[in-house]
Amino acid sequence: MLAGIRRLGATVLFLLRLGTQLLPALARPRLIVSQIYNTGARSLIIIMLSGLFVGMVLGLQGYQLLQRFGSADVLGSAAALGLLKELGPVITALLFAGRAGTALTSEIGLMRATDQLTAMEMMAVDPLRYVAAPRFLGGVIAVPLLTAIFAIVGLFGAQLIGVQLMGVDAGVFWSQTQDSVRLRDVSEGIVKSIVFGIACCLVAVYEGYNAEPTAAGVGLATTRTVVASSVLTLLLDYVLTAAFL
Repeated sequence: MLAGIRRLGATVLFLLRLGTQLLPALARPRLIVSQIYNTGARSLIIIMLSGLFVGMVLGLQGYQLLQRFGSADVLGSAAALGLLKELGPVITALLFAGRAGTALTSEIGLMRATDQLTAMEMMAVDPLRYVAAPRFLGGVIAVPLLTAIFAIVGLFGAQLIGVQLMGVDAGVFWSQTQDSVRLRDVSEGIVKSIVFGIACCLVAVYEGYNAEPTAAGVGLATTRTVVASSVLTLLLDYVLTAAFL
């Protein structure tokens, strides 16, 4: 318990130090754009495939469930709300932690293990500004964009199953979707994706920056990134859901 509290305090202090370097890091937009590409564009394949299959499963299971109550026509509403408010932000954050978060941790950890960060400090170059902050900002920007793509592809997958396979009327599917989705539902998904992005990127950057300068230390930091990011995402999901309710 004491070790967990100590690590939590160290993470908060690291976040405060990192926050002081975010504005100076914006002066180098090329680094941030490069990190958006590394964490976002290179995660598109897994996000789109996962979104498609999640939407197809949601359409299949949702249709079977709603048909029992004679409400199969509201399949579009159920799929849209489920993807926008819960499945989109949560699954995107978990996939981001498993793919991009581990990449960030291992990259920064290897820089620590090969004394690149130490060399930057000796040259009076702040590693937080030129290494940690651009990666943090790039990941935070990429997660909401990936969440939007996940939700759109997932809704297409639900429509593919519900309309093309199960015979739900296409006009009813999309009209129910438009009538049920409100600005509050969209904003809830956006807020969740931003919070999850901050949490996952903070954990990834912190673990990599403070990893032990050995191969085993980098591997352990990568494992901690996945575990901590996943648990933190689910915890924050409950907190934010309760807050919006």
